[in-house]
Amino acid sequence: MKLSVVIPARNEEGSIAPALRAIATALERERIEHEILVVDDSSSDRTAEIVESIAKEHAGVRCLRSSNPPGFGYTVRHGLERFSGEAVVVMMADGSDDPEDLIRYHAALADGYDCVFGSRFMPGGAVHGYPPMKLIINRLANWFIRALFRHGLDDTTNAFKGYRREVIETVQPLLSPHFNLTVELPLKAFVRGHTVKTMPISWRNRSAGKSKLAIEEMGGRYLFIVLYVFLEHHLSRGDYRRPKPTR
Repeated sequence: MKLSVVIPARNEEGSIAPALRAIATALERERIEHEILVVDDSSSDRTAEIVESIAKEHAGVRCLRSSNPPGFGYTVRHGLERFSGEAVVVMMADGSDDPEDLIRYHAALADGYDCVFGSRFMPGGAVHGYPPMKLIINRLANWFIRALFRHGLDDTTNAFKGYRREVIETVQPLLSPHFNLTVELPLKAFVRGHTVKTMPISWRNRSAGKSKLAIEEMGGRYLFIVLYVFLEHHLSRGDYRRPKPTR
């Protein structure tokens, strides 16, 4: 199974090189056919230049310039429209996601699961350096989503997730222009009937640069997407749900 990795990046010159090398090295070590698409979100620093230099070291690395307006969701969507693998994983450019977890994601997708959702908070998961206030907001938001959808997931807001190609096709159209895409993708995959494997993952706070997620700007946008998918789930009478495969 060819794996595509989509990495949105905006002004990540301090983090992108070690993160990208670690991901590429892990995939090459396991001999996994892959491509790593770093999608530049209108960076004003040397992010694109650094990615292009690493592409000379690792053949699977490509740098794309997003043709969409600035925004995390727009940037990820640019990559999801262009990946060539049978499955795709969204990872962050700051090195917070563990490449060893990516290898485990690939194994689960190759085993037949439609989606792989990592959790930093289930037994076996780990979080290092999470800002306390953001952690409280994260836990409250995920509790609310879990109670609303009753899907058993406790880390819906985490961007680091994997999907087979047909899932990305099924969840269209994607609406989120910003970080609310991190909940739109998994919630649509869940309500449209795709199989999900949940596994513990580790997360480490960035060592360079500044987080692009502004909680005070995102609350209403997250709520809109959550309620939008919730209404689809309960009012559409299954019109958008994936038909069960016939045996």
